[in-house]
Amino acid sequence: MTVSGRNVELEIFVDKGNLDRAPHAMTSLKNAMKWDEERFGLEYDLDIYMIVAVDFFNMGAMENKGLNVFNSKFVLANNKTATDNDYLGIESVIGHEYFHNWTGNRVTCRDWFQLSLKEGLTVFRDQEFSSDLGSRAVNRINNVRIIRGPQFAEDESPMAHPIRPEKVIEMNNFYTLTVYEKGSEVIRMMHTLLGEEKFQAGMRLYFERHDGTAATCDDFVQAMEDASGIDLTLFRRWYSQSGTPIVSVKTAYDSNAKTFSLTLSQTTSPTADQKEKQPLHIPVDVELYDNTGKVLELRCNGEAIPNVLNLKEAEQTFVFENIEAKPYLSLLREFSAPVKLDYDTSDEELQFLMVHAQNEFARWDAGQMLLAKYIKVNVSKVQSGEPLVIPDSLIDAFRGVLLNESIDPALVAEVLTLPSENEIGGWFDVVDVDAINTVRSAIKNRFAVEMKDEFSALYQTLKQGDYSIEHTSIGKRTLRNLCLQYLAETEEGNHLVEAQYSSADNMTDTIAAMGAANASELHCREHLMQSFSDKWVKDGLVMDKWFMLQGTNPASNALENIRVQMSHPAFDLKNPNRTRSLVGAFCNNNPVHFHAKDGSGYQFLGEVLSTLNTSNPQVASRLIDPLLKLRRFDQQRQALMRTELEKLSKLDNLAKDLFEKIDKALNA
Repeated sequence: MTVSGRNVELEIFVDKGNLDRAPHAMTSLKNAMKWDEERFGLEYDLDIYMIVAVDFFNMGAMENKGLNVFNSKFVLANNKTATDNDYLGIESVIGHEYFHNWTGNRVTCRDWFQLSLKEGLTVFRDQEFSSDLGSRAVNRINNVRIIRGPQFAEDESPMAHPIRPEKVIEMNNFYTLTVYEKGSEVIRMMHTLLGEEKFQAGMRLYFERHDGTAATCDDFVQAMEDASGIDLTLFRRWYSQSGTPIVSVKTAYDSNAKTFSLTLSQTTSPTADQKEKQPLHIPVDVELYDNTGKVLELRCNGEAIPNVLNLKEAEQTFVFENIEAKPYLSLLREFSAPVKLDYDTSDEELQFLMVHAQNEFARWDAGQMLLAKYIKVNVSKVQSGEPLVIPDSLIDAFRGVLLNESIDPALVAEVLTLPSENEIGGWFDVVDVDAINTVRSAIKNRFAVEMKDEFSALYQTLKQGDYSIEHTSIGKRTLRNLCLQYLAETEEGNHLVEAQYSSADNMTDTIAAMGAANASELHCREHLMQSFSDKWVKDGLVMDKWFMLQGTNPASNALENIRVQMSHPAFDLKNPNRTRSLVGAFCNNNPVHFHAKDGSGYQFLGEVLSTLNTSNPQVASRLIDPLLKLRRFDQQRQALMRTELEKLSKLDNLAKDLFEKIDKALNA
């Protein structure tokens, strides 16, 4: 029943035998309808809402009015077959497609170039839905990981484009992280600049003006501007300018005048599609602390000011008054803009923020910045043949978080999760996959050895009874399984992992055990993988998790093993989910082996793409992305990637989806 008392019939259609895996999707749909009424004042407008789940589907889902078509991955779940992340993914995607009823269907796009009008806005809405129902900090961290990793990489690739592209050969190629995820960040920046009340006023005006019409991104920004009275003229550049801005930071404290100066400058490097860049309107959320952790009031020119600074010029200086001693600076809180920070801060400052920052995201981010410092230093040391330096102070900072019982376990797990090798690669002009792997593995092992007692104690303490998808239970399970990942690096690892696999009563703990065995190359790995395959061989969605582990296998024979698994009875190259799970996982998340110096990884992907070119060019177009980033690598690897791209370019009947990307990569 809707808020106005109307009855709506809700129906979910699944293949015969899967009905017991549909209740969570139905619950998620009801939660989404209720949330949209309460948060955005939007009520469903038909008498029936239907979802159909299909196995062979290129996308996650599609928002056809009143009858959504879903990839079964984002509908089907029960405790035996689905992990916590599967449950959360279903909640998010069910919400996303439902929210499209207003932001996509009731108001649709005038043309394809306005795609972010519906997708960026609806991703923002589904992120807020997940954050309101679960952990806001954890959801924000996971969203930011996508931006800092694959989206920033997309900005640096030959396919770089603004969130509102200006030209296209194949529109399918613009269902991208830039249009969706960066598009969402642009909406979030408007929300940050306007605040919830004025943002909602802008939404109401947007629907009042454009309900039942085909609108543009400019129409949306104009509604926000008119409803709030806030000038967004300069802000509009986010829609037309591609690339990732770099914000450089300098600070100065004047003890005589009791002032703290913050100088921010912005630059955006030329991208494949645009050489000239202009300053953007960047909201920078800041907070200052004294040495006891007390938040200091921000005052400029004798007046209190908000936490969000408006960086609009190439360089601006903000002077804060009545600051009795040099403060600690928390910068870009909540990741208030999709930018890279160039900020030389001390270990002591970052460790202080890990303990004292009021904002949970800021505490996590300080830990990430501290890790980044030592990862960068040690990559350089590996390259020059010097011994690694991992100071005790780094270990102690993270041990302090692990032992802090006042922090949500889900947040503790995020803080102790190392950045991925792909994200680390984005920090360098030339990616050295082998050095990055060496350093990340060394830090993981050092954490495991030095904090073994703490990980072991928590692992035992966090054991739960009956499985539940309440967010507190998910958080505890996440931290417990992170402890297992680290403990797998110790001499007890094999025993602990085998024991968890044997006793697990849910898929989350089962996959966590297998993942730990896989990542640490434990003796029990092959036994666990065979046991799992024997049990689930006839369930494709469950086997996708198994294929993903095969794809990310760090063993030296990883590629040989993947070729073997392509003949597995559960694998089918014609099924997009199977292909993404095995081939996609290898090419995107196994950088050491995909980027092997002999070019074998590139040749393998070329073979797969040649087949998919005729059978499923949409999937092929998404799989090719790792090859497009050839200029990020050394000359030897560049040459090998170029060879593969040139071979593909000569295919008979090369699909438009692939032609556009290959052409841009070869001619960038």
